[in-house]
Amino acid sequence: MKIGLICPYNMFQFAGGVQEIVVQLHKSLKDKGHDVKIITPRPRAHFDNAPEDMILVGRSTKMNTPFATMVDFGFEADGDEIQAILDTEQFDVLHFHEPWVPLLSRQILSRSTAVNIATFHATPPATIMSKSLMNVVIPYTRSVLSYLHAYTAVSDSAAEYVRSLTTEPVEIVPNGVDLERFSYDMPKDDHEQKTIVYLGRLEKRKGVDYLLQAYARLRETHDDVHLVIAGSGVKRRSLEKTVLQYNIPDVTFAGFIAEEDKVALIAEADIYCSPALYGESFGIVLLEAMAVGTPVVAGNNAGYASVMTGRGRVSLVNPKSTEDFAQRLELLLYDDGMRQLWQDWAKEHVKQYQFDRIADGYEAVYKRALEEYAQ
Repeated sequence: MKIGLICPYNMFQFAGGVQEIVVQLHKSLKDKGHDVKIITPRPRAHFDNAPEDMILVGRSTKMNTPFATMVDFGFEADGDEIQAILDTEQFDVLHFHEPWVPLLSRQILSRSTAVNIATFHATPPATIMSKSLMNVVIPYTRSVLSYLHAYTAVSDSAAEYVRSLTTEPVEIVPNGVDLERFSYDMPKDDHEQKTIVYLGRLEKRKGVDYLLQAYARLRETHDDVHLVIAGSGVKRRSLEKTVLQYNIPDVTFAGFIAEEDKVALIAEADIYCSPALYGESFGIVLLEAMAVGTPVVAGNNAGYASVMTGRGRVSLVNPKSTEDFAQRLELLLYDDGMRQLWQDWAKEHVKQYQFDRIADGYEAVYKRALEEYAQ
């Protein structure tokens, strides 16, 4: 098959779950023998040739969304440029990730003669602001749906929005993890000080403020633990001020972490903590922590709950409940029996998310849609 993967977000900056899945899906589908290209916005400052198998169109635009997160996405591309790409490539399948994000996907969809597949990743927060925004977005999304032949979502929470707009079936194809990359045979250091690691964007919805509160409470009774906050974002300065104002000990702001250093950072931690409040449809980094055997404490949002099932539910906590949060960190840091039970569960649970299996799921969707709709 000739497959085009459309990512509306800048693939060169602000790397997130959607970009990561597109990269992994490209690799897995290529390994299966398909001809695969990624179509994505051209960053404003990028003037070099596109990387292999990547087609850059239009320009990307930064926006601070009402969901308290920063995005860098393709707002608009030239119609003639898009038509020329489609005429040249002659795709059998176009796979649109987050097709409701304006405007690139709709521009391509309106010109596509391929079979069009959609994947919905995001879980909008249930707030008055987001509901008001949805009233604006819904008519636009409905105009996009008319061009689609098959619908997928990474979880039930991610599917909720599109299911409210169509009676067509939405197949759940979860996100995945590269288990070969996220394998770590080195034993954890037998160090006196334990480590809690957060890795991600530093923005309101990620709940890092609440992690600092819980960590400060934990330090009242345990002085052998420190906190590493890795990543960048608009909240970094205020988080640093909080640490200074309340004299919270042994907190390190590690800044941006390169992809090649990510595995070791998570694997060598005693706890990986992601206290996201909302807006998480899945939680790829939770799978990454499972793969390397690092116990997780995570926010009890719907997306994370879709991953942390069975024994893994012990990882979920309300980040705003400081006492409960601190106690959950303490339990998974210091109770060796609980840590071992969690690690045994994670080792088996994560196998179903091996990315080759996820690619199989998408490949099956493509084939069914081609059989039904291809001209």
